[in-house]
Amino acid sequence: MDLLVIAIPMKSLPSLPKDLLSELPASSPIKDTGNYYPLRDGVIPEIERGMIESEWTSHVLGRPVIKVFHNIVADSLLRRALPKGAKGRIALPVSGDDLKSKQLVMTLLDTIGFDAIDGGLLSDSWCYQPGTPAYCPDPTIDQLPILLRRAKRDKAPANRDQAAKIMAKLPPDFSPQELVRVARLSAGLDTFKPRSWLAALRLGFVALRAA
Repeated sequence: MDLLVIAIPMKSLPSLPKDLLSELPASSPIKDTGNYYPLRDGVIPEIERGMIESEWTSHVLGRPVIKVFHNIVADSLLRRALPKGAKGRIALPVSGDDLKSKQLVMTLLDTIGFDAIDGGLLSDSWCYQPGTPAYCPDPTIDQLPILLRRAKRDKAPANRDQAAKIMAKLPPDFSPQELVRVARLSAGLDTFKPRSWLAALRLGFVALRAA
């Protein structure tokens, strides 16, 4: 199965070679893993006016895309794959308008060690963009639908921008899994795990310095 993974800052998408997709069959899935961070990407007017991030990506590329992998940190993607049925297996949503491409990507997720749920159309993918509960908490397949339902589209941009300011101030020894613990705690998961509270406390000190 041919496929293309887009994993670059969104500000760089318009600069991609015009012939990038010329040899990719129309039936091949294009996986969009990007996130819009204005502090990094600059202001993208269409997104600021309400266009869904991956719909903008699809518009720029001129091809349908499947939204996946953007709401998991690279460390978890590299190290936390588990066999099907294993306790604590991470679940990821997959959104797109082409059902066949979406199913192919969901099968690929299962093959590499992650559960997948159908996240709906591409227009529904805002539910796990930065600033929402489903962004990077490594949920299980039982937890993920609950987090998606709790997403507040009007509040996500402010949450995203505040998180980006804090991230820019993180010390080198603040590990990716500490960020996941904070994300889980913020999403209402792991409320009784001391390590999550310690990670949140440490992040709080960083936030004070970033204010």
